[in-house]
Amino acid sequence: MLFKLNKAVLAQGVRRFSTKRQDVVIVAATRTPIGSFQSSLSSLSATQLGAVAVQGAVKQAGIAGGDIQEVYIGNVCAAGLGQAPARQAVIFAGLPKSTICTTVNKVCSSGMKSVMLGAQTLMLGQGDVVLAGGMESMSNVPYYMKRGSTPYGGVQLQDGIVFDGLTDVYNKFHMGNCAENTAKKMGITRQDQDEFAVNSYKKSAAAWAANAFDAELTPVTIPGKRGKPDIVVKEDEEFKRVNFDKFGQLATVFQRENGTVTAGNASTLNDGASAVILMTAEAAEKFKCKPLARIVGFADAETDPIDFPIAPALAIPKLLAQTGVRKEDVAMWEINEAFSVVVVANQRKLDLDPAKVNVHGGAVSIGHPIGMSGARLITHLAHSLKVGQIGC
Repeated sequence: MLFKLNKAVLAQGVRRFSTKRQDVVIVAATRTPIGSFQSSLSSLSATQLGAVAVQGAVKQAGIAGGDIQEVYIGNVCAAGLGQAPARQAVIFAGLPKSTICTTVNKVCSSGMKSVMLGAQTLMLGQGDVVLAGGMESMSNVPYYMKRGSTPYGGVQLQDGIVFDGLTDVYNKFHMGNCAENTAKKMGITRQDQDEFAVNSYKKSAAAWAANAFDAELTPVTIPGKRGKPDIVVKEDEEFKRVNFDKFGQLATVFQRENGTVTAGNASTLNDGASAVILMTAEAAEKFKCKPLARIVGFADAETDPIDFPIAPALAIPKLLAQTGVRKEDVAMWEINEAFSVVVVANQRKLDLDPAKVNVHGGAVSIGHPIGMSGARLITHLAHSLKVGQIGC
């Protein structure tokens, strides 16, 4: 809806429309455990996992589902899920069918962009309570066959995960080749990436041992079959699936000669969902919800698709400039570990203190359900920051 002002009514019109930006707080942030590919969570679709996260967030906030006015949920590999995945997750979670829902696809940034869109909605005064998050079941992404007559000699199937989730459309190669390109340009070695990945696994294992993820986890119940008891999944799987003795012996995947990226120092294929409930500061007071954190600001950045690994090094300076926050004031950094080279590259470009980056591990060791991961980073920051600290 637009309201066009002329000079005669400009002053009167301005008085009627507030330009004050609303403060936005996170009052709940949760996620499912992350399942390994074709493993503990593979019997549930992305939208079913999303419903678990939505229910968990509503319970954590202590509000009614009907209090949520709008929902944004990231999802990348939506083929085979049916219409409107975000709406499915919301209805499966028992929220009113009148809830406004939008599915967001920005690849690995989908979950984070959903939270940004939710925050913008509240900042603009378009609502008081928004749920945002991300979901993915890479175990259930189908294969594709082109429509048309079946040729003699059989048909060729395309893997939906690779085609829609992991392929650079413009260069027609796997995103791992983009990672190799960045490694070559920046002189990041196989050893650099292996060391980072090993540390990621060790940090995640230590974090689980210290119960660092407990506050953000919503368990997933898998119904038992043929009279068998239900199975409750309470813990991430991926961080336990590592053999450090064989780590350095793994073959490179995307470039056989002089390659650096392996199955060990890259993220894995996974299943999971995350949800965050956002409120204006006034709404949080009204519902008597204790904020976990306040959203100070956010920024996007784009670059040549082949250079996607360094996009955070473009977005972060923009965000710091917009908010007036100094790099030294940030207590915790969460950068998505799509590949180990991504974090190594951005640490170097931004001169970040490695001790403050992904302090409890990341996608390499925890897992990377691509539509979920951005929301997981925000969820973890919201629970991990101490009072007065800033996270990015």
